[in-house]
Amino acid sequence: TPVLDQVGELVVTRPMPSMPLYFWNDPDGSRYRDAYFGAYPGVWRHGDWITLTSHGSVIVHGRSDATLNRNGVRLGSADIHDVVERLPEITEALVIGAEEPDGRYWMPLFVVLADGVALDDSLRVRIREAIRTGASPRHVPDEILAVRALPHTKTGKKLEVPVKRLLQGAPAEQVLNPAAVDNPDLIAYFARLGAERNKRSARDT
Repeated sequence: TPVLDQVGELVVTRPMPSMPLYFWNDPDGSRYRDAYFGAYPGVWRHGDWITLTSHGSVIVHGRSDATLNRNGVRLGSADIHDVVERLPEITEALVIGAEEPDGRYWMPLFVVLADGVALDDSLRVRIREAIRTGASPRHVPDEILAVRALPHTKTGKKLEVPVKRLLQGAPAEQVLNPAAVDNPDLIAYFARLGAERNKRSARDT
């Protein structure tokens, strides 16, 4: 029975005509199964938070696998991106919320700097203050890291979910197809950062 007037995960419990049958370069179907059936065996998880209202409408709140969830409070990554990308020193931003093996929640913000700009303590303070006032104190990231660029799909969409999975230590070959990324060489950076974080987390437990 569908839950009404509450935010929940969009799932499909019966076959539908528009379901993809497979992914390219996924011969054993493991990436396909992990993407759609990994969370709830036998049930298609679409990857969106929605609300089915009692008067028959549907509100789509955003991607469930990319939505930030800090201390049980759901936050939209776009709220942070919009604020940060208004700063003249920043050309692009990507915030990720990653659950770590030791139970902690890590929320880093990756920024691409404008030409000639350095990410010093003063700029970090300005970024945090802009987020605090333009979004909320809960949106302030744990860490701010400068990167030379961000990976996107060929159509220009930021790869939020694949980067999150890389930061959680998932092997790159299980996360995405390099041929579908505009800057595939950037994947190694996030994969390395994820591996380092997971090693450190394992040592601390």
